[in-house]
Amino acid sequence: MSEATVVDSGVVRPGAGQDPRKRRQIIDGARRLFLAEGFDAASMGEIARAAGVSKGTLYVYFESKEELFAELVAIERDKQFSPIFNFDPVDHDVEGVLRRLGHGFCNFVTLPHVVMGKRTVIAIGTRMPEITETFFREGPARCGAKLSEYLDAQVAAGVLAIPDTSLAAAQFLLLVQAEYGFRLLFGIGQAPSPEQATKIIDSAVRMFMAAYGASAAAEPPVTSG
Repeated sequence: MSEATVVDSGVVRPGAGQDPRKRRQIIDGARRLFLAEGFDAASMGEIARAAGVSKGTLYVYFESKEELFAELVAIERDKQFSPIFNFDPVDHDVEGVLRRLGHGFCNFVTLPHVVMGKRTVIAIGTRMPEITETFFREGPARCGAKLSEYLDAQVAAGVLAIPDTSLAAAQFLLLVQAEYGFRLLFGIGQAPSPEQATKIIDSAVRMFMAAYGASAAAEPPVTSG
């Protein structure tokens, strides 16, 4: 069937699985169900009921709940990515940029549905590795690559001295998740308070600049004796 059907009145109607409003309706219903019941407890029949569509219609749009979940993850990721990882290469206030990034990133990765999404992606990765691979490529790897581009510009401007910006970007993103990242993934504790998050992020920025700031790199090493 073609992507659109032209009826006698001349109105163009979306073909099977092509109506964006219906797709959004299904996605919104699935999101509510996943958040309320969890991924494992939700069946395709329950998703159809939550979305207000028939089970047949649901399968026209999504072959499995894993495929539907993967799209939900992609939508949320893309919605958050641009505001958080939006860098101006000529902004040489690296500490300020990293602090803004740290707070935005911390707020995002501690959202309950984001934590739940990570757990689910890991859980279904053994039977559907393509979902895990896509999640990593478009999530952590993409975030690191975007930050690395900004760091490259600062190295070129002489603000930073970094031999491997990809490694440095990954290090910073891990530093700002210290004390809570793995704990939340394992269901232990709560997201940091604003005060705790600031403490963690400020420490991460200080460590990063001590290691990679151009002025720090130019200082002679301290020797004993």
